[in-house]
Amino acid sequence: MKLERATIAEMLLDRLGDEHLGTRTGERDWTWDETIRESAARGALAASRRTEGPFHIGVLLENVPEFLFWLGGAALSGATIVGINPTRRGAELEAEIRYVDCQLIVTDIDGMAKLRGLDLGLTEDRFVLVDDPAYAETVAAHRVEEPAADPSIDDSSLFLLLFTSGTTGMSKAVRCSQGRLARLAYANSAKYGHVREDVDYCCMPLFHGNALMALWAPALANGATICLPHARKFSASGFLPDVKYFGATFFTYVGKALSYLMTTEERPDDIDNTLVRGFGTEASPEDKAEFVRRFGAQLFEGYGSSEGAGSVKLDPEAPEGALGRPAHDDVAVVDPETRVDCVRAKLDEHGRVLNPDEAIGEMIDKGGAKRFEGYYKNEQAIADRIRHGWYWTGDLGYIDEAGFIYFAGRKGDWIRVDGENTSALMIERIVRRHPKVIATGVYAVPDPRSGDQVMAAIEVADPTDFDPVEFAEFLADQDDLGTKSAPRLLRVSTDLPVTGSNKVLKRELQAHAWRCDEPVYRWEGRGAPDYVLMSEEDKDELEAQFAASGRQRFLND
Repeated sequence: MKLERATIAEMLLDRLGDEHLGTRTGERDWTWDETIRESAARGALAASRRTEGPFHIGVLLENVPEFLFWLGGAALSGATIVGINPTRRGAELEAEIRYVDCQLIVTDIDGMAKLRGLDLGLTEDRFVLVDDPAYAETVAAHRVEEPAADPSIDDSSLFLLLFTSGTTGMSKAVRCSQGRLARLAYANSAKYGHVREDVDYCCMPLFHGNALMALWAPALANGATICLPHARKFSASGFLPDVKYFGATFFTYVGKALSYLMTTEERPDDIDNTLVRGFGTEASPEDKAEFVRRFGAQLFEGYGSSEGAGSVKLDPEAPEGALGRPAHDDVAVVDPETRVDCVRAKLDEHGRVLNPDEAIGEMIDKGGAKRFEGYYKNEQAIADRIRHGWYWTGDLGYIDEAGFIYFAGRKGDWIRVDGENTSALMIERIVRRHPKVIATGVYAVPDPRSGDQVMAAIEVADPTDFDPVEFAEFLADQDDLGTKSAPRLLRVSTDLPVTGSNKVLKRELQAHAWRCDEPVYRWEGRGAPDYVLMSEEDKDELEAQFAASGRQRFLND
């Protein structure tokens, strides 16, 4: 039985002398031994630049080898890596970097252009540019003959600060120790079948937990090969060529990336690839089924977050849409007000929950408080997660009568229409069935008289090819779309705003509501949806209804 190491640093040192391919790009390959030695040089460079205060290193890079080398270097030197989201800009980027107390930032010329003009509290010598002509010489000066780990490192040593996606609010920095990531490496290896022979295609961003926890750490544990995309980030058109180029067997995804992939033109030889399996979250059942048909690989749809994992165990008998079964007795779905377990969900033939008000609640882990390592400098956010000794996920879910657990969206996705609750995620899954919808976000906007209205933003390739009458007919034909769930307002876009991890940024859409530069349709009349394009006068008239009902306070300024 393979000995499990307690820290990432120990796992890295186990790869010294390993001549199996460790890192691959389209330009160059490194064995694991070479990868560790490159990492050790970066660790020595980091240690030489260390100053007083938290040893936090910000990395603002796409998926390039230097990101992997600095991950390894930080683990060996006892530093903490802060992955900086390259999609952030301006004041938001400045606030995030200052919040996490970076004393060194590793970036490139493109990244530096985003940082110039920001008040980060750092002098010029606190930036390391990996594409600077002098960088290679600097690294060479810090190479060590015998790589070793800082002796102060143990399993509690802080290794990562992972920013949350920020889909519903400002991002928080999740703490992840070396010990926690090491444990996840072994657990995910067992859960998803990682082996040394794997060729892991890392197309999700390395600043996010998806790539680090589900791919990089298991690959390190098994000595598998990590491949980085030619485009340096996810590319729908580049996905299959990269898979075939590297001979990839495993990859990770998020739902929106998978939906983009499924819009690419199908070719007769798509099935002729080396993929065996993939792991991801929040993909629609239709996209998953189509991916399996087209590419022939198994997909493991999981549930988890940067804050916590391990609440669901896979079950091959799970019905479509189910995550699996609760991993242990501490995992439950409860009413957040009463803390009483919700009743089991009754499902109709379409899988629709017939008793949502009683069955859908917040997913919690009664023993998760001891596994959650907290947020950096955010005691209020920690208190929101840990209440009454339980870990509250902030996610909605339900358990059916057979004991299978389902994800029903984020807590902010709960939309209350005419006194009834409905889940935005369930509506999104239905809307995504339409063949011209690439991605969607469903969210609550205020109703002029009471409660909420359902609004959907959809991304299509060509808005001029969008037919609101046909779309309304499509929705009317969906037997599992409840009468309260059909979107009353519909925004049509060619480029929905997303987070750096490719999740639709609903809080931005919600803030704009119907006031945007893109076409917005309103469902008029009763019965089946009938979408009519809103004019500026229509929007004014809608907002006048709020004034007439004394509900102006619900409108965004």
